[in-house]
Amino acid sequence: MSTQSEAILENKLMKQLVDIGYESIKIDNEDQLKENLKSQIEKFNKINLADSEFDKILTHLESGTIFNKAEKLRDKYELIRDDETIYIEFFNKKDWCKNIFQVSNQISFEDKYKTRYDVTILINGFPLIQIELKRRGGSLKKAFNQISRYQRHSYRGLFNYVQIFVISNGVNTKYFANNKGQNYKFTFFWKDKNNKNVNQLEEFAEAFLEPCHLSKMIAKYIVLNQTNKNLMVLRAYQYYAVEAIVDRALNTNLNGHVWHTTGSGKTLTSFKVSQILSEEANIDKVVFVVDRKDLDYQTTKEFNSFALNSVDGTENTKSLVKQLKSKDKMIITTIQKLNRAVERHQSIESVKDKKIILIFDECHRSQFGEMHKSITGFFNNLQYFGFTGTPISLKILRMAKLLKIYLIKGFIAMLLKMQLLMIMF
Repeated sequence: MSTQSEAILENKLMKQLVDIGYESIKIDNEDQLKENLKSQIEKFNKINLADSEFDKILTHLESGTIFNKAEKLRDKYELIRDDETIYIEFFNKKDWCKNIFQVSNQISFEDKYKTRYDVTILINGFPLIQIELKRRGGSLKKAFNQISRYQRHSYRGLFNYVQIFVISNGVNTKYFANNKGQNYKFTFFWKDKNNKNVNQLEEFAEAFLEPCHLSKMIAKYIVLNQTNKNLMVLRAYQYYAVEAIVDRALNTNLNGHVWHTTGSGKTLTSFKVSQILSEEANIDKVVFVVDRKDLDYQTTKEFNSFALNSVDGTENTKSLVKQLKSKDKMIITTIQKLNRAVERHQSIESVKDKKIILIFDECHRSQFGEMHKSITGFFNNLQYFGFTGTPISLKILRMAKLLKIYLIKGFIAMLLKMQLLMIMF
């Protein structure tokens, strides 16, 4: 394996990022970073800002923790003028490709320590991706430790808007969310659809750092954990599972099944599916169905940690009926309560023809029997998807064949030497 210096890797990466759609910009220090931010906010919002107005925006942006700043990035700022009120947007979460993409390198900060950051990707003027490089084949852990030192001593102000860190030595590349007190075990390889690691920096840049994909990861696949006040970025297998279900729900009438091994983040995956589908205008309800009361409370608590007040757990069948008839789009309930609701309450006939997505937790226990038959037979415009952490044995695969269940070709991923399967039925 040939040895390349950090400088050579950095220059090659900068050229590649420009080739795939980034504007190269020279930023030497914090003052120039702020000047660029002002011009990009103006361009993004199609507005001219007086210096005093930008100072107010900057004061708003620079205060708070990493978590607070992640919230501000996704929110708007109310700018009050003499004759009007303008809402300044910082990041386009819906049409993520319409953000403005720049790249810079060797931005310097001088405080207690003098620091130079290798490569910085800016979106709408915000430094959102920080890439730390080591010589080709060098220690990836050293790049991680260097970022940890930056977090302790150097990162402040606008650099606390970084959402994702990338570390690479050219032959191996990993990513992770921006949180204080990071652990190296929470750094991840990106993978392709066949679960092959995208190790090489050039391949990673082409796949993960492509402007639309990177912006989509920030818009949809970073979760702000409200309980721990930290950022969580989905792993590749979670991303592909969510994308596959969303595509199927929006573009077909087929159902599906996802298997994640225990401890692989099944709840987070199912939450993202539920959240994304509940934001679709043509979907009326997303109902997450568990099969025990304690799981009802536990899942509600976990979902609300990912997005505060995103769901209200249904305490009884009467509450569930009320929610089904309300404007609530995301509901968590047990299969027993949902079964009682469809069997006993004529008042929910009004939702019978609405577009309903049912997401079954531990579906290996709930996808058979009279309750399942009763629930799925009630709704006329229904799709349902199952999640399970129970290993798929040969016995289950034979049962799947008997039930005319077909494995999606190519959507098989090895996870901790286990399989992640998406099944059509």
